[in-house]
Amino acid sequence: MGRRVGLEVSLACAEVVGLCNADVVAAYPITPQTHIVEHLSEMVADGHLDAEFVPVESEHSAMSCCVGSSAAGARTFTSTSSQGLALMHEILFIAASLRLPIVMAVANRSLSGPISIWNDHSDIMAERDIGWIQTFAENGQEVVDLTMHAFKVAEDKRVCLPVAVNLDGFILTHVIEPIELPDQEEVDAYLPSFEPSQSLDTANPISMGIVGMPEIYTEAKKANAVALEESYEVIKEHWAGLAEKFGRTYKPIETYRTDDADTVFVTMGSLGETTMSAVDQMRDDGIKVGQVRIRLWRPFPVEDFMEAIAGAKTLIVIDRALSPGLPAGPVGTELRGLLYAKGAKQYVANFVCGLGGRDVTRSQFVEMYQTATKAAASGEEMTCQMVGVKE
Repeated sequence: MGRRVGLEVSLACAEVVGLCNADVVAAYPITPQTHIVEHLSEMVADGHLDAEFVPVESEHSAMSCCVGSSAAGARTFTSTSSQGLALMHEILFIAASLRLPIVMAVANRSLSGPISIWNDHSDIMAERDIGWIQTFAENGQEVVDLTMHAFKVAEDKRVCLPVAVNLDGFILTHVIEPIELPDQEEVDAYLPSFEPSQSLDTANPISMGIVGMPEIYTEAKKANAVALEESYEVIKEHWAGLAEKFGRTYKPIETYRTDDADTVFVTMGSLGETTMSAVDQMRDDGIKVGQVRIRLWRPFPVEDFMEAIAGAKTLIVIDRALSPGLPAGPVGTELRGLLYAKGAKQYVANFVCGLGGRDVTRSQFVEMYQTATKAAASGEEMTCQMVGVKE
């Protein structure tokens, strides 16, 4: 049986990677993900994890190492954040196009400049289109569960794609939480040994990552996109298996008090728990609000999202990243496009908040609700607003 422990979320992430029996961990330390790979290095050095820990000279090299080790048939993990993820950018596409089941924890952090080590989602929003499966955790328990799930999905022969598990930097990575940590027997029962569909082998040589001439490039990219879309059912299937094994249920889109809600907040990541608290407060005041949380960011669960918001008249979409040059944040832009394509009539109010680690308070959720309600009543289009700007 697993055990309930009080543990820093970064250490819990490392512990579950160990329970998943990763063969190779390649990493370059960058705040706030450092504790994850630091603890993994200790586990390897102390003999608690039989793996190769590869300390590389940059995040570009970390992902390059992961591509090589995964191609050779090793269960592979890395972790990064912010500028480190940006430095990986070139190789992230290659991992997806080679269909390599790498798992990466992304400790979400703002991008420079100015230099900031604190949390927002600008790093991963800049990597929306890399072809990776992407999930968002809201607390430490979800980091543990989603990491196990990531290996399970990535290595499924119907998928064979890399997976990024997003956890908010500092807000999650450096917080000690009560966590149900499974034991080795339970994880082994959920996640069997990695059996790659194909791997580099000097005895039976194959070519991987060869040139895509114009005659084949488009088809290769389409195949990659189709693989990502078709991973959706497998993702749900393995969440169901996780629920059966560990008793915790996950869905691509999750809701809170939406049954009779006129207005719903749409959130991603750890901000969701503050949102639930704000929803409870407004419900106590007789305001019919609810919350929709995006758990699965890629592939985006279109029908699940449309079902979740079906009863709402107004959506308050919260972005934690800017999309300079557009009158909306990246999530707001995508959801507006989706609603337009579906012919949906919900009014969309888009706010950007919590940039660079700034706190978002319950009172600010009330202010966002009041602003959105007033704008929706007027019927006039509302441009994206930044919350709490000192002007």
